[in-house]
Amino acid sequence: MTYSGQVTVGGAADVHELKDLMITKIAVGPMDNNAYLLRCRATDEQLLIDAANEADTLLGMIGDDGIASVVTTHRHGDHWQALEAVVAATRARTYAGRDDAEGIPVPTDVLVDDGDVIRVGQVELTARRLVGHTPGSIALVYDDPHGHPHVFTGDCLFPGGVGNTRKNPEAFASLIHDVETKIFDVLPDETWVYPGHGNDTTLGAERPQLPEWRARGW
Repeated sequence: MTYSGQVTVGGAADVHELKDLMITKIAVGPMDNNAYLLRCRATDEQLLIDAANEADTLLGMIGDDGIASVVTTHRHGDHWQALEAVVAATRARTYAGRDDAEGIPVPTDVLVDDGDVIRVGQVELTARRLVGHTPGSIALVYDDPHGHPHVFTGDCLFPGGVGNTRKNPEAFASLIHDVETKIFDVLPDETWVYPGHGNDTTLGAERPQLPEWRARGW
C-alpha cells in the first residue's frame, strides 16, 4: 500500500516503509494529535515521537518489542498525555528540548539541544531547536542515505503555515526565522514533513508560500 499520511482518530495507522526505517503514523486524542513510531529495520529498535494520548492505542502499536526511547517535541499538554503510562510500561528513555523539559510533568532523561543526534538502532535523527511555538520545541530530521530527507516538525510547521504563536510578533518572527534557516534553507523540496497534527506535506509544496506567511504574520 502507498503511504498517504492521512490518518484519523480511531482509524488505522499508516506505515511509510523506507529502506532503513519504518515510520508508523497514528492519530490519537481529542485534539487529533499525530504520534510516530520509528523502527530501525536493521536492529528492530523502536522510538516513539510524542506519546500524545490514548496510551493503550500507542502501546498496541508499539507491540511486544517495546521502545527504547520516546521523544516529546514540545511541552504543550496535548503532546504528552500518555507519556507517563507509556514510559511506565516500556521503561523507555525520555528526550525533550532543554528549554521545554521543565514544562513536561514526566522526568526527561536526556535534554536535547540544537544539532544533537538521537539514535534509533543504526538510524540517526538530528534535532533542530525551533523557537516560537514554545521556547524549546524540537524537530527531528532523518537524512535518508537512500533517498530524500524526512522531518518530524511537532507543532512548528504544518501544511499552510508555521505553528501558532498566539499573535505574538516576536514569537512569530523567531519561529519563521528558525523554520526558514534550519529547515527550508538546508533541506530540499523533496523533504517529507510529518507534523504534530493533520496531514503530511513536503517542503516543496510549502516553500512558495513563505513570503505570504511572513506578510500575514502567522
